[in-house]
Amino acid sequence: MLSIDVNVIRLTLHILAATIWVGGMIVLGALTGPLRRAAPEALAPAARAFAWVAWPAFAVLIVTGIWNLVAGGPVSNAYQATLMVKMVLVVLSGLGAALHTFAKNPTLRGIWGAVALLGALGAVLLGVAMVEAP
Repeated sequence: MLSIDVNVIRLTLHILAATIWVGGMIVLGALTGPLRRAAPEALAPAARAFAWVAWPAFAVLIVTGIWNLVAGGPVSNAYQATLMVKMVLVVLSGLGAALHTFAKNPTLRGIWGAVALLGALGAVLLGVAMVEAP
């Protein structure tokens, strides 16, 4: 059996937090239409309940992301460039989610929600590329 060491725990926490942040946005987005039609008053409480889980997960992503960088060894210029783009996407995801929360205009809420999700999906894609990098 393979050992479970601190590196495995660190990466597991990072992946779990990403699953909650990104997967939760996808699920809540998919539920928005049906909730709005069936029980419009349930949409805001559902979003607030998600936020109680999502924002701590986002914080875990940031902490474990920094931990991953500190724990890693020397990296190539391509890796560093990918990391910089990933960091921009992470910031866009968090900023988009925050602005989505506070936007009053439904169109702006949709735009900021899309920015949050697209940033998160891009960060996941680059994260996988970074794990696979030599």
